[in-house]
Amino acid sequence: AVQLVESGGGSVQVGGSLKLSCTASGFIYKRSAYVMGWFRQTPGTEREWIAAIDTSGNTIYADSVKGRFTISQDNTKNNVYLQMDSLKSEDTGMYYCATDPRVRIASMITGRQFADYGQGTQVTVVS
Repeated sequence: AVQLVESGGGSVQVGGSLKLSCTASGFIYKRSAYVMGWFRQTPGTEREWIAAIDTSGNTIYADSVKGRFTISQDNTKNNVYLQMDSLKSEDTGMYYCATDPRVRIASMITGRQFADYGQGTQVTVVS
């Protein structure tokens, strides 16, 4: 499995910003085969994807974060980021970095799960 380590979570006020980071290692196939994504899980709900990016830089966002969150990657493609702006209380949750060599940006649908996940980082938005 691919190893994924998230960082950058914490507590922030409503309307504030936070940037999450993810470092990936241990890819089995060529790196370009993998899509990287960020998932969010809130108490009582299933983990759901909120943003994803492929090595060509194509991105996709869930409607709940579109226009407020930005996913990006560095030149190595092994570090992926999630810039979160205009945070709302409903953004509170555990955020997971994830990857999957079978996923394609163009075919992302609600409920799609990935193969490998990190341990997660908690984001709490307080008023």
